[in-house]
Amino acid sequence: MTGRFWETTPIDKLDRAQWEALCDGCGKCCIHKLEDEETGELFPTNVACKLLDRRTARCSDYRHRHAYVPDCLRLTPAKLAGIDWLPATCAYKLRAAGEPLPDWHHLVCGDPEAVHRAGMSVRGWTISELDAGDLEQHLIDRPL
Repeated sequence: MTGRFWETTPIDKLDRAQWEALCDGCGKCCIHKLEDEETGELFPTNVACKLLDRRTARCSDYRHRHAYVPDCLRLTPAKLAGIDWLPATCAYKLRAAGEPLPDWHHLVCGDPEAVHRAGMSVRGWTISELDAGDLEQHLIDRPL
C-alpha cells in the first residue's frame, strides 16, 4: 500500500489489504448491543464477543471467526449503509461519508496504539461474553 490511499481511493474501490488496513482496531464492533423491541434503539454493553482479545481489542481468530461466531458480520462497502450500530468514529463509516480519519487513527499517525491512548477503543473496560451472564446487567452509559 502506498501513499494516503484512504484519502484518494473511494471506499468501494479499496483492495482487500487496503480495506483491512482501514480498520482502526477499536473493537467497538465486537461489543454486544441490546435493542429496544418497541423503538429499535440500540444500547451498548460492556460485553465483548468471546473471540475479542480484550488486551489488543482485536479478534483472536479473525480468519476463522465465522466458524466460532456464525453471526459475526463481514463488513463490506455494500453493507455499510444498512448498518446503524457502527460507532461514529468507525473509519469505514467516516470514509463512506467522505469524512477524514481522526488524528489517532494508525494510518494518520503511524501508531496502532494511538487508538487506545486516545480512549477510543474497548481496551480496559469490557468482559467476555463467556463470563457475562445476563446482558441486561451490563448496559453502559458511554457512547460507542
